Amino acid sequence: MAQAEQTLREALAAFDFGKEAVEAVRYGAGHINDTFLVEGEGRRFILQRVSSAAFKEPDKLMENVVGVTEYLGREIARQGGDPARETLTVVRARDGGHSFTDSQGGVWRVFYYVEGTVCYQAAETPELFAASGRAFGRFQRLLRDYPAATLHETIPRFHDTEDRLRRLKAAIAADPLDRAKDCRAEIGFMLARESDCSAALSALREGVLPLRVTHNDTKLNNVLMDEKTGEALCVIDLDTVMPGLSINDFGDSIRFGANHSAEDERDLSKVNLDVDLYRVYAAAFLEAAGGALTEAEVRYLPWGAKLMTLECGIRFLTDHLEGDTYFHIDRPGQNLDRARTQCKLVADMEAHWDELNAVSEACLAGAR
Repeated sequence: MAQAEQTLREALAAFDFGKEAVEAVRYGAGHINDTFLVEGEGRRFILQRVSSAAFKEPDKLMENVVGVTEYLGREIARQGGDPARETLTVVRARDGGHSFTDSQGGVWRVFYYVEGTVCYQAAETPELFAASGRAFGRFQRLLRDYPAATLHETIPRFHDTEDRLRRLKAAIAADPLDRAKDCRAEIGFMLARESDCSAALSALREGVLPLRVTHNDTKLNNVLMDEKTGEALCVIDLDTVMPGLSINDFGDSIRFGANHSAEDERDLSKVNLDVDLYRVYAAAFLEAAGGALTEAEVRYLPWGAKLMTLECGIRFLTDHLEGDTYFHIDRPGQNLDRARTQCKLVADMEAHWDELNAVSEACLAGAR
């Protein structure tokens, strides 16, 4: 028996699916964890092997997931919702633990499958984008009183934009593949915004922005939609839940969803911020947050959009200079193209900066 099949069998035996003979089939479009759908007795389950490459301390990751999902379940029930459908539920292993470690050191966990839902890979309509905004705004509202500082950093310094810039500078100085000469414009663009990289972190250090529980991967495909109503139901993929800034969760959604181009689009004339989509998402996000965010957080939302886009561009460019060792590429220069699209989006945000700030002020005025 192949090693992968053997460890899968070990994991299937470690959890109680309601019957002894169960089969697992690969499921979903994720590229990080290995995900399987398991048919149990009268219900279905999601079985996952946590990526050891992406997450070096899976026990701490699971502490975060369990703490947040159990808290969400209590809050949802208290507010009259259905925890079984509106948040993930971790299924304990036969030994009582929240995960299982196989003979090769792989860590497995199980969730109940949320029936009657659909997951979209792209926000093809403003209504879908707004629905995802409501999902992540509600996520902030439900977790507003969770002690964020008690969470572990599952990926250290993940949204430390200052540190991301330091790494870029190191890559420029080392230039192991002699690539810096071909991306001087992108390097100059990012280095010219060095002070911007400190805008949110300085506000956090000064107490202007509070530490929050953040999801850190706020794309539409991490929201389960009710297949009957089309409304957002459950936020999934909680492996990157960490202490952070609410504006980063907002900004990552904008970076991903408020433009109509591919991330590696070579024709930069096609790469533009859609201010109308920004406005739609901001309204939905803040309405669902229900006053959980401070006025300062609302006013810093444009910074969240700009910084998450700038940071992503910095990461793409760093990887290009270092030899494409982190992000998967399908062709030479793809990471440089990705960096260029992020630069274009940042420039477009700057061009519409007054409009983005006006959205925040309008939302604040409407909430008063």
